[in-house]
Amino acid sequence: MSYPVLKFSPFYAISTLLLFITEVIIALFVHDQFIRPYIGDFLVVILIYCFVKSFLNTPIVPTALGVLLFAYTVELLQYFRIVEVLGLQDSRAARIIIGSSFEWQDMLAYTLGIMAVVLLEKGNIKNTK
Repeated sequence: MSYPVLKFSPFYAISTLLLFITEVIIALFVHDQFIRPYIGDFLVVILIYCFVKSFLNTPIVPTALGVLLFAYTVELLQYFRIVEVLGLQDSRAARIIIGSSFEWQDMLAYTLGIMAVVLLEKGNIKNTK
């Protein structure tokens, strides 16, 4: 059975909004050494996954892997100081959104976030059958 690729999902749209609000709260008000750097990175890949699934009816694993590859790419661009290369070092928004420092721990947080997505999604499929 073939499903339409473009399909709006209220569940994922609301999840995206709630995760975005959570990320903004973390960015603005949490200045610690654990929640902001690690939980924020863990949640951001879930946010991106939910955003994609808000509009696209795509399989779980390929979508999750695409999001993970995107997150890895952004992190790798941080290693090459993309914010400075683009001349955006004075933009607070660019430094927050793109990031300005490469960390291996971020790669781990992204990986764990995507693993959580896949486990939750696969568990949800089993529970609905």
